[in-house]
Amino acid sequence: MLTNVYVDGFNLFYGRLKGSPYKWLDLDAFTRRLLPEHEIHRIRYFTANVIAWPSDPDKPNRQDFYLRALSTIPHLSIHLGRFQVSNVRMPLAHPSPDGPRTVEVIKVEEKGTDVNIGAYLLSDALSGDCESSVVISNDADLAEPIRMVCHDHGQPVGIFNPRRRSMGSWQLQQIPPTFFRQIRTSAFDACQFPEKLWDHEGDIQRPASWHPDLWRK
Repeated sequence: MLTNVYVDGFNLFYGRLKGSPYKWLDLDAFTRRLLPEHEIHRIRYFTANVIAWPSDPDKPNRQDFYLRALSTIPHLSIHLGRFQVSNVRMPLAHPSPDGPRTVEVIKVEEKGTDVNIGAYLLSDALSGDCESSVVISNDADLAEPIRMVCHDHGQPVGIFNPRRRSMGSWQLQQIPPTFFRQIRTSAFDACQFPEKLWDHEGDIQRPASWHPDLWRK
């Protein structure tokens, strides 16, 4: 079955990859392992350019290396949303009786990913670009476009939840999709890029802080 895969990059990263040795994930090998009976037509990867912080100034460089690695996959495209940073006042959970009741915080929001996934999911289904769709995310905001493709258009849509079993989205499971599955840790472990790849800019090296030996000690 000719299948398109839609990857919610931040949902995958914060749901399973952060704090793990599996960040250097080869999405081509990964999707083929998850869907051995499918012919992967295209992979759409959705993310936004991260922002450097004083506590982690190298974060954009690590992301750039990973996006370059993903770009070596011929049938993968990268779709960028954006980060919105603002200063807002938020109420304190436990204010002291004689102290302030609010505090100013830096609020960082990632914008556009859920809208972009929904738009491409619907567009690809309606244009006949694929015979089935698979979404790697547990974002409840995707429930309606998935329902429209699966039930209104009649095209199979499966969901892989990148988070732990106890953190699956109730809204997504209630659609219901064609399938809703967890991802085993062994799939992440088996589908890492080589230490070094190459593109038109030169060599692409796994970020040093992502080396699995640092996480397995």
